[in-house]
Amino acid sequence: MRTAVLQLSAQGLSSTRLFKYIRIAHSKNVKVLVLGEYVLNPFFKELQNMSVSMLKEQAQHQIKVLKELSTTYNMTIIAPLVIVKKSLAYKTIVKFSPSSTSYYQQQILINYPHWNEEKFFANEIKALESPMIFKVDGFKFAVMSGFELHFDQLWSYINTKNVDAVLVPSVSTFDSYQRWKNIIVTRAFTHNCYVLRANRIGEFKDKDFSWKFYGDSILASPNGDIVSHLGNKEELMIVDMSHSEVIQARRNWGFKDIVNKRV
Repeated sequence: MRTAVLQLSAQGLSSTRLFKYIRIAHSKNVKVLVLGEYVLNPFFKELQNMSVSMLKEQAQHQIKVLKELSTTYNMTIIAPLVIVKKSLAYKTIVKFSPSSTSYYQQQILINYPHWNEEKFFANEIKALESPMIFKVDGFKFAVMSGFELHFDQLWSYINTKNVDAVLVPSVSTFDSYQRWKNIIVTRAFTHNCYVLRANRIGEFKDKDFSWKFYGDSILASPNGDIVSHLGNKEELMIVDMSHSEVIQARRNWGFKDIVNKRV
């Protein structure tokens, strides 16, 4: 399964780079393309100063563009977007495929004093459900946000659904570089699936912090190896993932069989 990560800074309403890189990805037979968080919208701290009407206009424009790109290039695009419904903003990951569009409202939002998405967005706090799961040419993907990657309850769905690859749009910053690499590799190994993380780049400054988004988009294998990763620049990373490698890793390590004996 040929998949790509497009590592960008915030693009606003401009579609120039999206068109450029998606055309390249299409020429390389990419079936699924993933964007990082706050690439199609300004960063969270900037959103707080924007009007709801502006957020809504931005979302409508991006949805229209991504639907057209998905259809034109026969590609599934995973894109985090801020969606406005009844004057309320929701943090959402959208799957654009040539035949349909699906929406996944992020279930767990970061809620720290300096970065409180849970307070700003209207996403409902409720019992956890399965992340978005879909297939492309028989290869099974799941999608969860970067922050959701931390929670075991969501990973239990990955096990029960026999997911081949987890796609993780993120917006990691500060000094979290090594910690993120560790958790991605560990999750891939303990669940014997690929984890493909798309992190944004760029910088946002406020009076208290300089938020440097360092990239390092990464693919970890079902055996817990780093297969490919990017630096901190604008780049397109194209990777190949194999269902047979997932199956072989699960047979070799037998984690799921060990658990199933004790259910």
